[in-house]
Amino acid sequence: MNTRLLRAFVTLAEKGNYAQAAQTLSVSQPALTKQINLLESTLNVALFARGRHGSALTAAGQRLLPEAEKVLRQMAAFMQHASQVEKGGEGLLAAGFGLSSFILAPQCIAKFRAAYPGVDITLEDLPSAQQYDMLQRGELHIGFVRVPPPAPLSYHALFEDKLVLVVSEDNGEDMSERLRNRPLLRLYTERAGGLNAQTDRFLQENLFHVSSVQRAEDIQTIVALVAAGIGVALLPESVVHIAPPELKILPLTGPATRWQVGIAWDARNEDVIRDNFVRMVTENLKAAACI
Repeated sequence: MNTRLLRAFVTLAEKGNYAQAAQTLSVSQPALTKQINLLESTLNVALFARGRHGSALTAAGQRLLPEAEKVLRQMAAFMQHASQVEKGGEGLLAAGFGLSSFILAPQCIAKFRAAYPGVDITLEDLPSAQQYDMLQRGELHIGFVRVPPPAPLSYHALFEDKLVLVVSEDNGEDMSERLRNRPLLRLYTERAGGLNAQTDRFLQENLFHVSSVQRAEDIQTIVALVAAGIGVALLPESVVHIAPPELKILPLTGPATRWQVGIAWDARNEDVIRDNFVRMVTENLKAAACI
């Protein structure tokens, strides 16, 4: 049985007349008669009593009509749901973000949620290296990461971030003096492997010696420690969005201070929702509306 037969049954029940029902269904009257006969034969139940003034439902037809209407409503809802899934309007998007994108990523997620309210979205703060692994395992659909990522991940660069020196006061000391007189505040490597590697490259490139190091679990703690005068920190320039105004953000120079940030995904896995997100982010980047 298919819904075409049920639709013929419901339409004839509503119209009570073969000619009008056939016109509504855009079929010939003989074709409609065949559909009703086939349905009755399949069910082994007479649904209509034919008379000179049309067709009236039998007692069995009256009992079955609400169920037929229910099936058609369910089928319409299913087809609508399937259409949304096919277009990427329903489903799940699991996203990751890192230190450099803790402002950009939520902005883009909010914009995507407004455009696709039927999509459930998760956003998790993760180091780039962990995101690379999770993307390849299918545990993340999209990642805001340092780019380029390792193969076979695809990516699109979004912006450039850079190291800055964050201090509690600008007292005129040079970099060497600051690192000699105060601890360098750093995140644990498992939390920020990319940032720590970037910091090490910068220190080595400039032959800076660090007298002592103090580590913390998150960037907010480091900012608070700097504000308290406990040490100095080398952090992404994007930290200006969360740093209290009394902190001093000093620019740094040199090739080891810069890196690219973008979105990455595993194109080997088909995912319409993810592709919609990538398209939205890249289009908004071109229009300067997302950043």
